[in-house]
Amino acid sequence: MLHLFKYIKKSDWLLIIVAVFFIVLQVYLELKMPDYTRELSIIVETETASMPIVLKNGGLMLLCAVASMLSSIICAIIIARVASGFAFNIRQALFKKITGFSHNEINIFSVPSLITRTTNDVLQMQMFIAIGMQMLIKAPIMAVWAIIKISSTNVSWTLAVIISVAVIVVCVGLLISITLPKFKQIQKLTDQLNSATRENISGVRVVRAFNAEEYQEKKFEQVNSKITKTRLFTSKAMGLLSPVMTLCLNGLTLAIYWVGAILINNIKLSSYAGDVYAFSLAKANLIGDMAAFTQYSMQVVMAFMMLIMVFVILPRIIVSGNRIYDVIKTKNSIIGAASSPKTQTSGQIEFKNVGFSYSGGNEIISNISFKINKGETVAIIGATGSGKSTIINLIPRFYDVTSGQILFNGKDIKEYNLHDLRNKISLVPQTAKLFKGSVKQNIIYGSAYDEARFKKAVKISQSNFINKLKNGAESMVAQGGTNFSGGQKQRLCIARAIYKPAEIIIFDDSFSALDYKTDMLVRKGINEYLDDTTIIIVAQRIGTIMHADKIIVLDEGKIVGMGTHDELLNTCKVYKEIALSQLKEEEL
Repeated sequence: MLHLFKYIKKSDWLLIIVAVFFIVLQVYLELKMPDYTRELSIIVETETASMPIVLKNGGLMLLCAVASMLSSIICAIIIARVASGFAFNIRQALFKKITGFSHNEINIFSVPSLITRTTNDVLQMQMFIAIGMQMLIKAPIMAVWAIIKISSTNVSWTLAVIISVAVIVVCVGLLISITLPKFKQIQKLTDQLNSATRENISGVRVVRAFNAEEYQEKKFEQVNSKITKTRLFTSKAMGLLSPVMTLCLNGLTLAIYWVGAILINNIKLSSYAGDVYAFSLAKANLIGDMAAFTQYSMQVVMAFMMLIMVFVILPRIIVSGNRIYDVIKTKNSIIGAASSPKTQTSGQIEFKNVGFSYSGGNEIISNISFKINKGETVAIIGATGSGKSTIINLIPRFYDVTSGQILFNGKDIKEYNLHDLRNKISLVPQTAKLFKGSVKQNIIYGSAYDEARFKKAVKISQSNFINKLKNGAESMVAQGGTNFSGGQKQRLCIARAIYKPAEIIIFDDSFSALDYKTDMLVRKGINEYLDDTTIIIVAQRIGTIMHADKIIVLDEGKIVGMGTHDELLNTCKVYKEIALSQLKEEEL
């Protein structure tokens, strides 16, 4: 967790030093007030009190209180600024790290867990710095300073304070040892709660279609009950601190006055040779010491109470900090080269004996070899689970091959800078994904706006429905594109891929939401306007791929056929079975 403090800026460390100064000033002023209390007690007991003296001491006490309050306010403002800056830097570092993760790292942590770590865990760290840091600095200073002041007084009083503090420390230690594992469970259960909530909300249509509300509620209730019981346990355990603190505080006050009463009672007039004034002064000094000691002891106990408050929240903070650091320290399994090689060709992809398996399991694909030249349209077809999308994910290095080699323009894709490699590849994912913003922003997606290119992308993708929208291309897209139909979302995703000036465009089963006519028009536009661009199409429809320059047929992760539509009908049994399941023999 301590590694995270490197995200505090140098300027913020200077602010922390200033904050420490104000904390020390605050402690000094708070510990100065018992001295004035002692003076007032002696003045009253010796009957030498006069209004000017009382007002002077009272005014100084009030001045100390006001100055301490102002110091506390300034310190709180400074620490709050440091905490906000720290949270900003951590969130930024987390987001940047997660954005660079491959699919493998994201699967290891899971999406709900990464969201929790970026939000809830960072908030816990921010609260610790904003509230806990001030107490963590102030408490030791106050405790040590107050103990130094009381150490020179009566041994019995000092012993009473030591016993009270010892009882508090032992109780807190026991409670923390009991609750720390539970706090770790709470964070893991929070991930599960987020996962259950996210799953239910994102799949609400399926839930309603199958009348599975009660089933989903039971799943949610299981996780919710676990986290509730765990929180109740930690709350009850930490709830014991309050009565223990009250008992120690009241017991300490009683002990101080009890010891003080004995000491005062033991003062004999005979010990001062009958000098009444000296006897009264000694008695007054003892009463003044007792009043001052009471306040000092309360300051010591309050200091330990502040430390306890820190220790109460510390277990959860440690867990949150470690969870954040686990993400930040994770090394990306896919790292690009510093620069990209210069090549003579463009838009060329070659697979050489490529094999791939997830997390060391059985190979999903094996011995995959084929070559796609610039401007070719190549289709990949096969049964569900045959490895079509896996091959597509290997090209932009969402995953890395476990065996073999992928060449891009004659060079191994691992020799390319990741940004440069992915800049040459455009992808339409299997599931249409739109982002909150305008239609135009979704199509150009971070690129500079070029009107001619924009119109071309809209035309090819058959996204002319944009012109019928109330605000045209400036019309807003809801999060996830929920205000558009499946076919409209798919066409906008196709337009986004076409707008990007890439050497290769990959369509990962992205024509499935389109009707046959629109499918045909989109492919016709691609052939007409993107003849120099390499096109890779993953599809289930024979009608979508039958006019491709080359068709690759997969079965159980291996290539079982490669060639044109007519060639495969005669040479590949698997392809012919797929074709006949969709079209009549005359149509083929």
